[in-house]
Amino acid sequence: MILNTLIQLFNRDLTRLKSEIEAYKTEKSIWNTDKQITNSAGNLCLHIVGNLNTYIGATLGNTGYKRQRDLEFSLKNIPKQDLILKLEETIQIVNTSLELLSEEQLLEDFPIVVFKEKTTTEFMLIHLTTHLAYHLGQINYHRRLLDS
Repeated sequence: MILNTLIQLFNRDLTRLKSEIEAYKTEKSIWNTDKQITNSAGNLCLHIVGNLNTYIGATLGNTGYKRQRDLEFSLKNIPKQDLILKLEETIQIVNTSLELLSEEQLLEDFPIVVFKEKTTTEFMLIHLTTHLAYHLGQINYHRRLLDS
């Protein structure tokens, strides 16, 4: 039951993220920063893609994805269409990986220790949904403030 809810939430928010990126009037604005806004929407998008491909795709779905976290925040000026493609691929990877899980597996330890101590897979997936929602909100404000 919770697994279906998690899949719905990931799909909803990744689709919203895709819509946010599509809504930028200019590609240059995706990469803008200003004063206290130190992360661009483009870098936050790359961070979400890297995060979900690591903890869901590679860890649960055995995709073989290798994260380069520093590039999530240092790469710049990737075309909007490439970001959208990365999001579409991430949606597929998240769905495929989560569909492999059973409700019982959610109660097992997450295969890697991410925080100071072990967590269940369920805890980690809920954390990942809130992490996605947090950055989605940042991107929404970024677009409304810096996309002129």
